[in-house]
Amino acid sequence: MPEKKTRGAQPRKRTSTLKHAPRGETAPAVTLPPTAPRVTQINEAESTNGNSTMFEEMVAVMFGSAAALARAQQANLDASTRTFELMTNAYARLWGISTPEALPADKRFANDAWTKNPGFDMLKQAYLSNSRWLLDLAEGFKEIDPALYHRARFYTKQFTDALSPTNFPLTNPVVIEETVRTGGANLVRGAQNLFSDALEGKIRKVPDNAFVLGKDIAVTPGKVVYRNKLIELIQYTPATPKVHAVPILVMAPWINKYYVLDLRPKNSMIKYLVDSGFTVFAISWKNPDSSLRDLTWEDYMSLGALDAARVIKAITGTARVNMVGYCVGGVLLETVVAYWAAKGDLTANTATYLAVHQDFDNVGDLACFISPPEVTFLEWLMSASGGYLDGKNMGTTFDLLRANDLLWAYVVNNYMLGKDPPAFDILSWNADHTRVPETMHSYYLRNFFLAKKLTKPNGLTLLGEGIDLKKITTPSFVLAMAEDHIVPWKSAFKMRELVSGPLRFTLAESGHIAGVINPPEAKARGYWCEECETDDPDEWLNNCSQKRAGSWWPDWTAWLEKQSDKQVPPPPTGNAEFPPLIDAPGSYVLEV
Repeated sequence: MPEKKTRGAQPRKRTSTLKHAPRGETAPAVTLPPTAPRVTQINEAESTNGNSTMFEEMVAVMFGSAAALARAQQANLDASTRTFELMTNAYARLWGISTPEALPADKRFANDAWTKNPGFDMLKQAYLSNSRWLLDLAEGFKEIDPALYHRARFYTKQFTDALSPTNFPLTNPVVIEETVRTGGANLVRGAQNLFSDALEGKIRKVPDNAFVLGKDIAVTPGKVVYRNKLIELIQYTPATPKVHAVPILVMAPWINKYYVLDLRPKNSMIKYLVDSGFTVFAISWKNPDSSLRDLTWEDYMSLGALDAARVIKAITGTARVNMVGYCVGGVLLETVVAYWAAKGDLTANTATYLAVHQDFDNVGDLACFISPPEVTFLEWLMSASGGYLDGKNMGTTFDLLRANDLLWAYVVNNYMLGKDPPAFDILSWNADHTRVPETMHSYYLRNFFLAKKLTKPNGLTLLGEGIDLKKITTPSFVLAMAEDHIVPWKSAFKMRELVSGPLRFTLAESGHIAGVINPPEAKARGYWCEECETDDPDEWLNNCSQKRAGSWWPDWTAWLEKQSDKQVPPPPTGNAEFPPLIDAPGSYVLEV
């Protein structure tokens, strides 16, 4: 694609006068000063598009491409057809004639009034029709400019989600009914909730103190047996008279805290593994402050996974470990296993990757936040904030990826209906933010997302070794979620063509969190799971047997059991070199 010409004068360079917070102190959140507005940061970082806006790019592509123009014309035609059907159905409803739903069901419109009341039904259908039209227009960029497509679709979705009639009290029948029933008391309570949340700077998604760490969640018994400046290593108390000889190390993401895999006993993956006869260890990551701003990806390897594996082998007396990585913890695991492969180290008995990016060309809507100008802006923000990315900023990003569920639903519930949010353990964990050190995070974004070096043979050199995924022969279990808004399932599937060892791929229903945290007792959702012998995700899915009902956990533990040798008496908790320090969940998880 030819380089686009710059329109208008180049923005004047500005130099930030902000200084780092003193080492060892947690700097307060920073508000961008007038001398460094966000748009200037973005424009200065953009090397090819000058100061052009996304809207200008969309117009240029739309009218400069016959394919995009044809797609727009088709979208307009489809919208006209839907409008005609909408008017016809509305007229029929006035005469008491039943009509089919004009558009697929949407849970925002679950209340009967949206279907039975002709006025609300027409409002709903008009909104959904116009939303479809705008999103169809954005689809026109998909084959022409994928990067622009993701941005156009994302911001169009934000716009249409915000304008839903469910988000306004005068056009939401549920709010109207509640207002009449309570005489307006709901709106008074809603105003109080809004004021309280404004003081906190966030929308409250769980009741205060609904879940207490170590009492309600993260309660699986265990001991911290090792601590360094980055991790606490927890060894969980065995629950069976014998255990599989090869232990398990669980590495959750350091974005939020480890106990997503140890919520309440009924949905704790860690407890399930312990009850299934495994010796389980888990890493609890430090919540870094300014003193740890210079931590690198290699530090996360050496102080995290490598130190933990060394301690586990010393305590259990085994030479091998079943490694488990979730989200960015899985990306770290991949670099560690490749590092071991380069050295001929056989520590990794198996590797399980839960919702892990492999194809960094296919990162879904995250692409809107990880472009060169956005990364440059984040680097500036992290430096100005004391050397880390505050978890609240990252939390807002993830909320926007599912705005209807994670933003607007709470606006309606808290501020219009005047209700307290329900107690939900996953959302309690989701609100327990952590910080991310700037050096490591910048390296991750630039080398993995932008330069895509992980998938290039020896594209990365870590701890003195070239990282070549093709050298990985460790048996792998890869989990992806069909509705994952962070890791598209076809991105996770790409691992099949990247590694050389046997690989079992599982596609579970639901999203990034709920698809992983799906215990057998819930009897919810389902999954597809087969050995992976093709590099084509669609071919793999077509060749799968019927969808299996329920949780994927039993299939995974059965796979682990086959790889984990005979059963033996449980090892001691810690040893003379690594004695137990404190009870689980430890101290790092309590840091704010």
